[in-house]
Amino acid sequence: MATGKINVSVDNIFPLIKKFLYSDHEIFLRELISNATDATLKLKHLTSIGEASVEYGNPIIEVKVDKEGKKIHIIDQGLGMTEDEVKKYINEVAFSGAEEFLDKYKDSAKDSGIIGHFGLGFYSAFMVASKVEIITKSFKDEPAVHWSCDGSPNFDLEPSDKTDRGTEIVLHVADDSTEFLEDNRISELLSKYNKFMPVPIKFGTRTETLPKPEGAKEEDEAPTEEVDNIINNPTPAWTKQPADLETKDYQEFYRELYPMQFEEPLFHIHLNVDYPFHLTGILYFPRLTNDLNSQKDKIQLYQNQVYVTDNVEGIVPEFLMMLRGVVDSPDIPLNVSRSYLQSDGAVKKISSYITRKVADKLSSLFKDNREDFEAKWNDIKIVIEYGMLSEDKFFEKADKFALYPTVDGKFFTFDELQEKLKANQTDKDGKLVILYASDKEAQHSYIETAKDKGYEVLLLDSPIISHLMQKLETSKENISFTRVDSDHIENLIKKDEAQISKLSDEEKETLKKVLEETIANKSYTIQLEAMDSAASPFIITEPEFMRRMKEMQQTGGGGMFGMGNMPEMYNLTVNTNSELVSEILTTKTAKKKERLINQSLDLARLSKGLLKGEELTNFIKRSYEMVK
Repeated sequence: MATGKINVSVDNIFPLIKKFLYSDHEIFLRELISNATDATLKLKHLTSIGEASVEYGNPIIEVKVDKEGKKIHIIDQGLGMTEDEVKKYINEVAFSGAEEFLDKYKDSAKDSGIIGHFGLGFYSAFMVASKVEIITKSFKDEPAVHWSCDGSPNFDLEPSDKTDRGTEIVLHVADDSTEFLEDNRISELLSKYNKFMPVPIKFGTRTETLPKPEGAKEEDEAPTEEVDNIINNPTPAWTKQPADLETKDYQEFYRELYPMQFEEPLFHIHLNVDYPFHLTGILYFPRLTNDLNSQKDKIQLYQNQVYVTDNVEGIVPEFLMMLRGVVDSPDIPLNVSRSYLQSDGAVKKISSYITRKVADKLSSLFKDNREDFEAKWNDIKIVIEYGMLSEDKFFEKADKFALYPTVDGKFFTFDELQEKLKANQTDKDGKLVILYASDKEAQHSYIETAKDKGYEVLLLDSPIISHLMQKLETSKENISFTRVDSDHIENLIKKDEAQISKLSDEEKETLKKVLEETIANKSYTIQLEAMDSAASPFIITEPEFMRRMKEMQQTGGGGMFGMGNMPEMYNLTVNTNSELVSEILTTKTAKKKERLINQSLDLARLSKGLLKGEELTNFIKRSYEMVK
């Protein structure tokens, strides 16, 4: 038996590992199974190139929990190690076995899927174990060895009677980590981190029902047998070529990823690139809501089928974080615990590739089946609009397929919209005015007034639309977006012809004074305008600029400082050509004048959706009194 001291740069590495090197103790199982997978895939590679004269067979990795003995066993049938290799790869922490292996076989091993993390990953075992044993036998014709360490820099190394090839890691679970002796806890970790590892992983057994034998009666119970409980899918959909998969395969994989998600995804995007980096994956577009925050952290990041994190910020562009699926790349740089991305050029290239791939997929969907694309628009628009805002390259491509729906359910691209509107909705200064509503019901009367003028009204109701309109107005020439309730109809799209007021300047001054005295609400700025006599006498509008800046401030910047907290401000436009307004001006009875003004104002507020509570009750009571 040999004893010795582990060759590390500090005398006591284990407290450092436990406290600082790894952020989450539960990843010990991921690291150890990754090492076991690594050893298995290395053996597969060596047998395939003739450097290992052994039968590869159908190896598995087995995880066993001995609750009574307070031990966890991780057993593989991979390369195994000789005594010299144990000394080198286990005792000399700074040396990575995988690094040397890949260097030696770099040309032939680049496509073998080797994980390559034997080294510091092994020492994550001491986060949960007071003692760790390694019982290993190399595929080479050399004796098996038994290594053990109690968490100090000292180790024991002696011969072992192990006869089968591979390695068994035995963790003597520490008193503060007994949660990992529960089968449910281990099952949870295996499902989280190892669900798609490339080597089958066994954890216990399960009962499988067999077909009834021929001639069995209906009431006879079907026979059963105990079979290995393989917890992972070694060949998930993203590891296959798109040509080998059908729509149902993608749908089945989606259900495998999200078993509690009952709605089918709208469509998928298969990522597959080998140069200048290696990246595979599948992204799904689910049906999205306007709640941006609830959609995030649904994409899983893998490194050679080893789960890393569901925080893919940096790898996946921000605007695509609302999608679901898997991204897998061995080229993603991670820190030593493999839990956090390191920002560098490779990450930016991957992010740019994903952006381009998504844009190309959306473009092809639009071109191949526009009708279907239109049907899905409301479910995917938030991603596309967010992308147009945040990524200039995506904006350039999306500008050709982004849709602008009308309140009547028609869809236009921006170029189509310009062509349709230019004849009727160009103002006297040559600017194209695009009218829109954000709520069909609340803004119904304004929409109808605009439609009566022959104007087209868009329905733009996503939470970030104010930001996107701002970008479109600055990137396109001579256009502006105006909500239908931001001004009265004559002012929305100003033409050369102007209405002449029936009231003289003196009458208008008298009217304005009466209105200001009667309407004490400081939220309204009273404006007298000459409009068509059939137009509403009182119209409440919200100035486009102020309202939009306020909305932008409330949805994450882009507005003026503090505007998100400003009180609501409205314009009260009074039609000086209305017969009712003339009656208000000429009525001699002060009480009747006040009642007409209040009733007209409340009707305007009701149309705007501003009349509520006690004020609504008073309005209804007053209305009944007026019709008696």
